[in-house]
Amino acid sequence: MVIVKLKSSRMVPMLGLILGLALVFAGATACQQAEETVAEEEAVQEEGKLSFEGTAKLAMGKYLFLPEAQGFDILIEGSLQGVEMSALEGAEIKVEGEISTELPTILVADTIEMKQGTGEYQTIFTRTQEPVLDDYLSLEDRDGFEVLEELSYDKKDQWEGKEKIKVYGMLERLEDKTRIMAMDDEGKQLGFVLVDSISEISDYYLKKLPLFNSFWFYLEVKETVPWNTRRRTREMFSADVIFAGLF
Repeated sequence: MVIVKLKSSRMVPMLGLILGLALVFAGATACQQAEETVAEEEAVQEEGKLSFEGTAKLAMGKYLFLPEAQGFDILIEGSLQGVEMSALEGAEIKVEGEISTELPTILVADTIEMKQGTGEYQTIFTRTQEPVLDDYLSLEDRDGFEVLEELSYDKKDQWEGKEKIKVYGMLERLEDKTRIMAMDDEGKQLGFVLVDSISEISDYYLKKLPLFNSFWFYLEVKETVPWNTRRRTREMFSADVIFAGLF
């Protein structure tokens, strides 16, 4: 029997070749997986689909505030299944939706799941209709409101003849009326605007930002308060609040 012994010097190149091929294969696999992951993320971004999970802090009208969905107001277009809107406040939920093509700060909810007492999540909303954003005032639309910074109860020409104005101030909810205390940029009181109505989106923003008590109010001007009342109360005119925000 003939025994052939291979010298160790001949084994080294073979082992190196095997290890090299293994590394190349592993690298190619990792690259392929990374490319697939990036492609999936890009596809999600292109579709504008997002999902969030957390505890809802505010639910009013058709808008939902979820701190985990930072930068978005969640729009619920349609009816919830088996629960009232107010039941979402303080509840653990999962939201999946898409970014509005008209307003990038709005996340249109496609589905909402709510955590039950058993610890399981149950679907309470599935969108079946297109979103309606006629109550949300875009930044572009806000430019159409004239800023009134030097209001005075005895100068009605400042507001009369104007339809859309913007004033800075604080909302007061009294027993018999709701009004805005208009202020200048130094906090000096200028007078009052009587509020005939306030939109749901305005109310939503006022409650969403509890750390602030002064806002910009976007108003549709209505009637001037009679002179005798203006002189006594400093209430200048009545208006509908279309929108309210920090800018």
